[in-house]
Amino acid sequence: MRTNKSRVGTRAAPKKSASKPAAPKQKLSKLPINTVINGDSIEALSKLPDASVDLIFADPPYNLQLEGELLRPNNTRVDGVDQEWDQFASFAEYDKFTHAWLAEANRVLKPTGTLWVIGSYHNIFRVGVSLQDIGFWVLNDIVWRKSNPMPNFRGRRFTNAHETMIWASKDRNAKGYTFNYDAMKALNDDLQMRSDWVLPICSGGERLKDDQGQKAHPTQKPESLLHRVILASSNPGDVVLDPFFGTGTTGAVAKKLGRKFVGIERDAQYAEIAKQRINRVQHADPESLQVTESKRAQPRVPFGTLVERGMIEPGTVLYGPGKRHKARVRADGSLAVTGATGSIHKMGAHVQGQEACNGWTFWHLKSDAGLTPIDVLRQKIRAEAS
Repeated sequence: MRTNKSRVGTRAAPKKSASKPAAPKQKLSKLPINTVINGDSIEALSKLPDASVDLIFADPPYNLQLEGELLRPNNTRVDGVDQEWDQFASFAEYDKFTHAWLAEANRVLKPTGTLWVIGSYHNIFRVGVSLQDIGFWVLNDIVWRKSNPMPNFRGRRFTNAHETMIWASKDRNAKGYTFNYDAMKALNDDLQMRSDWVLPICSGGERLKDDQGQKAHPTQKPESLLHRVILASSNPGDVVLDPFFGTGTTGAVAKKLGRKFVGIERDAQYAEIAKQRINRVQHADPESLQVTESKRAQPRVPFGTLVERGMIEPGTVLYGPGKRHKARVRADGSLAVTGATGSIHKMGAHVQGQEACNGWTFWHLKSDAGLTPIDVLRQKIRAEAS
């Protein structure tokens, strides 16, 4: 990740003849699925079809340069990011680059798609401005708090222990984007997932090495981070695009989770490492790739449907927990209690003296086995529709 760093403005463009205007760029008629494109990120993005990808994860250059040599307390040298792809002559140059790739990203994103972009304090605020200027709508900013950050060896600042991710929809009016809320809750032991994620940096056996045993890439992201991003905001079969593919963490995790991918990587060596890495990945069977479905995604079933289909007859008595309350079902699917009538939800709230109530879990049918929530019948109808 964070390679294939196309840079705008680093070299003067050749003068074009006034009599020969530049030919328009030819877009691909079909998205190159499960492919690593070895080329300039902005140029490659400009050739992809409009509205063709479901999710973008971008780890652009941070414009991060260490000032001079940095040594650890034991006098060993700290490997900073000093590659040419991470160097920009000025903030204006970086902003021009950022606006260019984000504009193309917005174009190739489906109306229901979302974008994730990760950065540090060096660049994320500038990226955020460009992102909003283009028209993206910020849904969340996520703080990735590193459980094992690199220490601050100079001792002049706080230890840099986090990076920031911006999650955004294509525009402020976007509808139907994927957020697997209940899957994130299940991943977090049935607690609502927060916007601060504590995950380790890439290390140990996950860290890719070159033939000399050195880091294959200086800023390789951990698969755990991409697992959470892709699981939260896409579905099996969706297309995940990474315009700064590096050694292919996004592609490897996408394949593992049953998604398709498109990667763009300028450095041929990184691109080859990514291809070999992804070829080794096996994805689980379709059943294992299913996640906890959001209740909002399930088809709506009015209580009256149960009455229409004869699953509950008019005149049936429903009971609250412990039989402390009861109501009679009417032919139109409403309930009648002493002195009031209304929906299963309104009558559940009424008998309890509350403002709101989930009638599906409050009201029960009486049987020889005891009390059964009416929601069991709703789930039968949903199962038939799936």
